[in-house]
Amino acid sequence: MSTPSEPELSAVIGERRRLTNLAYRMLGSVAEAEDAVQETYARWYAMPPARQAEIESPGAWLTTVASRVCLDVLGSARVRRERYVGEWIPEPLPDRSEWVGGRADGGRDEPADPADRVTLDESVHMAFLVVLESMTPAERVAFVLHDVFRYPFAEVARIVGRSAPACRQLAASARRRLREARADTGPAAGQAVLVREFKEAWRAKDIAALVGLLDPDATMVTDGGGLAGAALRPVRGGERLAEYLCHFVDRVPALVLLERTVNGRPGLVAQHAGVTVTVAAFGLAGGRVHRIWAVRNPEKLRPWTRDGGSGAAPQSWGG
Repeated sequence: MSTPSEPELSAVIGERRRLTNLAYRMLGSVAEAEDAVQETYARWYAMPPARQAEIESPGAWLTTVASRVCLDVLGSARVRRERYVGEWIPEPLPDRSEWVGGRADGGRDEPADPADRVTLDESVHMAFLVVLESMTPAERVAFVLHDVFRYPFAEVARIVGRSAPACRQLAASARRRLREARADTGPAAGQAVLVREFKEAWRAKDIAALVGLLDPDATMVTDGGGLAGAALRPVRGGERLAEYLCHFVDRVPALVLLERTVNGRPGLVAQHAGVTVTVAAFGLAGGRVHRIWAVRNPEKLRPWTRDGGSGAAPQSWGG
């Protein structure tokens, strides 16, 4: 019986990073992406070596299986997220240099394998991922495969189990959603300046300055998942949002605000007693802050704090 050669095994293992990138964009969760990739490899290694040897392109096989696993996860995720406490926001990603730890078997935290880190580009900005969440599972998978990873529609059709014209329509519908919903983030350098000014105004509890930096129709969504204090509904309106943020600083005076890269864009990290308790991503429009996505669920903040997010977070964000 033949067994895979070392180069063949290396090629299979070498697909892991690409599959993780693919799954994160499809699912918006590092934990779920890791599970999907793990399931994909479990199915590969469950095949007899003779069957593995018959597969001409292991990479294509792994991509197909991972995409179909993600389709199944997206279908069940919709049901789970209907039961989620409060708003659900995609899991925020730190910059490579700031990634502290990843999820490991048994819930332990270990240093993240560089091969498993997600590449930060336009397709992981929080505004982009939030729009992906509004798509149907088929739209999302077809769009990510074709528009982000450049798979031809004939191959997308084989993976998704629909015709090529149907997949073309799915991707077109996804693009339309993006055009209608995406805010203009502008150059990263300009966003960094705005985020810095926002941080200083927030730290100083300067409501007038915050109102000047916020779009009049600004909205903040917070995600605590029932594990940390968070507003259960979006906070809307620049003035109301400015007052809300200053009220929070009043109740948590020891809060430390840090400028950090969040999903490839300038954002803010709030720490309390040395533990990361909030990661905020920003969407800009017309040179002002138009959207804030604040993640407080500690299960989504494991890569941001050395204790795996297990420290006690202030519970007053819900206002």
